[in-house]
Amino acid sequence: MVRKKPDVSPESIEKKKDAREAIEELRAAIHYHDHRYYVLDDPVISDPEYDELMQKLAALEEKFPDLQSPDSPTQRVGGEPREELGSVKHPSPMLSLAATYDEEEVERFVERCRERLNKKPEFVAEPKYDGLSVELLYEDGKLSVASTRGDGQTGEDVTANIKTIKEIPLELLGDSTPKWLVVRGEIFMNKDEFGDLNRRREENGESTFANPRNAAAGSLRQLDPNVTAKRPLHCFFYEVAEAKGRKLKTQREALDALAEWGFRINGEWTETCPSLDEIRGYHERLEQQRDHLEYEIDGAVFKVNGFSEQEKLGVRQRDPQWAIAYKFSPRQATTKLKSIRVQVGRTGQLTPVADLEPVGIGGVEVTHASLHNQSEIERKDIRVGDTVLVERAGDVIPQVVKPIEDDRDGSEKKFRMPEKCPVCGSEVVMGEDKKNAYCPNTTCEAQIRERVKHYASKEGMDIEGLGSKMVEQFADAGLIDSLSSIYHLKKEDLTSLEKIGDKSAENLLREIEGTRGRPLYRFLYSLGIPLVGEHLVRVLSQNYETLDDLMDASEAELREIEEVGPEVARSIATFFADEQNRKEIKNLREVGLELLNPDYRAEGALRPLEDMSIVFTGSLKRWTRGEAEELVQSLGGRSTSSVSDNTDYVVAGEGAGSKLNEAEERNVPVMSEEEFISFLEEHGADAGS
Repeated sequence: MVRKKPDVSPESIEKKKDAREAIEELRAAIHYHDHRYYVLDDPVISDPEYDELMQKLAALEEKFPDLQSPDSPTQRVGGEPREELGSVKHPSPMLSLAATYDEEEVERFVERCRERLNKKPEFVAEPKYDGLSVELLYEDGKLSVASTRGDGQTGEDVTANIKTIKEIPLELLGDSTPKWLVVRGEIFMNKDEFGDLNRRREENGESTFANPRNAAAGSLRQLDPNVTAKRPLHCFFYEVAEAKGRKLKTQREALDALAEWGFRINGEWTETCPSLDEIRGYHERLEQQRDHLEYEIDGAVFKVNGFSEQEKLGVRQRDPQWAIAYKFSPRQATTKLKSIRVQVGRTGQLTPVADLEPVGIGGVEVTHASLHNQSEIERKDIRVGDTVLVERAGDVIPQVVKPIEDDRDGSEKKFRMPEKCPVCGSEVVMGEDKKNAYCPNTTCEAQIRERVKHYASKEGMDIEGLGSKMVEQFADAGLIDSLSSIYHLKKEDLTSLEKIGDKSAENLLREIEGTRGRPLYRFLYSLGIPLVGEHLVRVLSQNYETLDDLMDASEAELREIEEVGPEVARSIATFFADEQNRKEIKNLREVGLELLNPDYRAEGALRPLEDMSIVFTGSLKRWTRGEAEELVQSLGGRSTSSVSDNTDYVVAGEGAGSKLNEAEERNVPVMSEEEFISFLEEHGADAGS
């Protein structure tokens, strides 16, 4: 059996015999992981762990050069192509890039380039996409063959599938196109589209994809192009490998040529970096924006701009010496799942949580991860005691991607949701599909604590200072046992607790007092009505003038609202019919909440954006993104995060990116921020200042 993570220390190996054994073990492990990653699209270790294996092997082969071999993973690029798709020989090798997480290694790369060129080179910076690399060949201006990277020499033939992606030109644009053109790019799936795809697959009882890269790779490598055509695939192009009849001198010139010929390039995040400081700055800015991009990236790529300089620097083993991939802090890691505990949420929902052996992911120590529900645990076959692959993306709660089944020794135990609530002991109600389990006791202490946290959240009543830890402290001290109990807190109650002084207590009480004037829609959100989120509370406040009107609405009446479906209508009606909920609302109103409703669509009220869908892209001068979206909703419109055929306008601020391109492709009207302000003023709306 292959040891997936050989315990090898190159610096401690001095004898050739020991080196040979270590090299063979490392090569076998890397071949195994190449197959899992490139062929099966099912990796079982994280990228940093794979990179570490490759670095150890390269170090040993450099230390013992006579042990190098043509079939070593250091001499090739990726995995073997799948036989079912047929193969394509690349006109020139598709090399991968040397990758590092270490800033000092980037500094050494820049210095090596400077020394070998005898001058300070200029670099072009681009994002490192987390997708699937492809090569496209155009003959006489028309798409001839498309292939995956494969092993770098030979890739899989995906021509029929590539032709289903609308962003990819079947015929080159422009008058002076090359007779023979080879270009390379990255196929990917946007994050929101990936989420929608997984939701649809789950509803249809199909297995879900682990991440957008796996979804993109699996979609492109379908044997049936009709399946690929239904998947939301995109592509950024970043390289001209060959262009007969067109002399290109730099990478920037090549990118401009790609755009001229009709290929999509990432103009928003392509920059020229003349110095190491600018390389550092680009990497830092890109990492900060990583979670705000529509697509997944895992680092930045820096290439020497001049092609003659690239040629002089040359290629060593499997990677060019004129480029480097400076990766971001890792997002995945493997660790041990020690136990599974069950949390009770504000609606009574029971959620299993994995307790993990601490592991560092993206600069954060991760000790627990969500397991979603009993159905998900069974589908992935996750067991207590498993070695698991854990993923963390931005501020999202870490997720257990899958177990590493090959590491099992038989001691692992299957998990079952408890029959009684772990907090109050009530009988747990479990849905037939095992996706929902909940505690029906609305006075369950765990539910009350979570409801208070939700009530005080920024999107709810926005009580600054009343965070999760403070709520737990107050509940433990017996100071809060309901939402309305927040308004009965006294200064002496707070200062009697640890780490709360006079000033902190006064600030918190002032924040609580300030909630009495919050609008109706915020109050509705803060109540935590199941299935009702930020957008729907605005819809409800637009259709009902007062809280009483909404509370008295029947399920049938609620269903008449365009955006309220049967399940949501039932949830709202059930929530307001519950005596405990009505009692809590009565208590909250008695403390003096005004619940004014500026959203109500009174007869003749000004609604210039009535039923319009607006998308914002780039940075705005007059508003933050949140303020702009709130303005749209207050004027009767809806602000969405992605461009679709149902989008009425795209408002483009400074640095507008791919959404602007999408709008142009879909013929969606685009307005500048100034034009949007004028549009509002022409229709009598107050655009603020």
